[in-house]
Amino acid sequence: MIKKRLPRRLGHGEEATLVEHLGELRTRLVIALFAIVPAFAVSFAFHDRLIDWLTRPLPNDKSLVTLGVTEPFTTAIKVSLAAAVAITLPILLYQLWSFLAPAIEEHTQRTVSAFVVLSTILFTGGVAFSYFIVLPRALSFLTNFGDDNFEIDIRASYYFSFVTVTLLASGLAFQMPIFILALVRLRVLTAAKLRRNRRLGYVLMVVFAILLPTVDPVSLALEVAPLLILFETSIWLSSYMEKRWGLDPESDEFGGFFPDAE
Repeated sequence: MIKKRLPRRLGHGEEATLVEHLGELRTRLVIALFAIVPAFAVSFAFHDRLIDWLTRPLPNDKSLVTLGVTEPFTTAIKVSLAAAVAITLPILLYQLWSFLAPAIEEHTQRTVSAFVVLSTILFTGGVAFSYFIVLPRALSFLTNFGDDNFEIDIRASYYFSFVTVTLLASGLAFQMPIFILALVRLRVLTAAKLRRNRRLGYVLMVVFAILLPTVDPVSLALEVAPLLILFETSIWLSSYMEKRWGLDPESDEFGGFFPDAE
């Protein structure tokens, strides 16, 4: 009964009317909503533990304050909603992938599926790296900076917004190898061009790290190091995948993303 109500994933090249596509999209959005709602309910039931977990990177001598009558409640709602999205992310990505998959050839679908698994691992690694390595040092620096001149009170809603955005940004930053491999697959980049423009790549990694929410020099150094490692890994993976995909190592269909080094 439930299986009949689930949307059928179209095969590659299978035709469907606009109404059928819109109906499938609506059904998948409803499935995503029905996944988030119970996850939110469970997260809200354990919001005290979630708040405690997110507060642990804060220095021991600091505490959070709330301003206004509704802030404790709205803060719990925000934290629970963020946790619900994180919990249901595999379901959300599957619904998105199932909707877009018919437009992709079957042999490419297998490659994309492998990329999805790698992307999940990298995202989890980025969040863990930020939580255990970057945030404790960043918060220690930021919450003690200027303490001789100011009485530092940390507002709860601002703190959880900062932590959430930092964790998300770090997870997305670790997706960089996937982004580079996609450009290589589209022949916007090649492994040879990446090697020739290594220095420019390093500069871009530093700029990207600067754009992340944490702004202190200690956190910047901690963020740059894994990005450089991931960039070097991307060059190796690009060379390997070019051979797997049967691509010409020097072919550059779209003219390239980096200028050729002289």
